[in-house]
Amino acid sequence: MATLKAGTRLRSAVCRTEVMVIVAPAGDVALTCGGVPMIPAAEAPPAGAVPAPGSAGGTLLGKRYVNAAGALELLCVKPGDGSLAVDGEHLVLKEAKPLPSSD
Repeated sequence: MATLKAGTRLRSAVCRTEVMVIVAPAGDVALTCGGVPMIPAAEAPPAGAVPAPGSAGGTLLGKRYVNAAGALELLCVKPGDGSLAVDGEHLVLKEAKPLPSSD
């Protein structure tokens, strides 16, 4: 478990996914990608690691991922094969807000 802060860059230990923390919750959270804890972007991933079964949904470049409570928001800066999760809850794509009509 780790305490996250906005601006932190993390990478997956099992695929090419890299994210930047946009909104961070208070307290410690277990952030995973592919079922394995994420590591600082500067660290090299271990060799031969693969995503856990059921955790290989993939990430999309430039998309924002959030948890159900909205307390955590991540921006994908490099796509990969693993699925993002926090404390065992899979993150979902953040929905775009509709623009107001200009009548």
